[in-house]
Amino acid sequence: MTEPNQPLEPDDFPLEAEKERICRQDGKPIARTDTEAMAHDIAERLNADEQRREEDKWSA
Repeated sequence: MTEPNQPLEPDDFPLEAEKERICRQDGKPIARTDTEAMAHDIAERLNADEQRREEDKWSA
């Protein structure tokens, strides 16, 4: 996993859910969850948040 408290970078996206793990684009795990469904939900939410952040950069 990445170093504790290390922020995600734009190059880490999109995040993927693999079983109970959330992984960066390069396949390195960044977090573990209790269930596979939770990993998918968190990855989707983080990806959507990052997409909105990137869109905000271009619209400003």
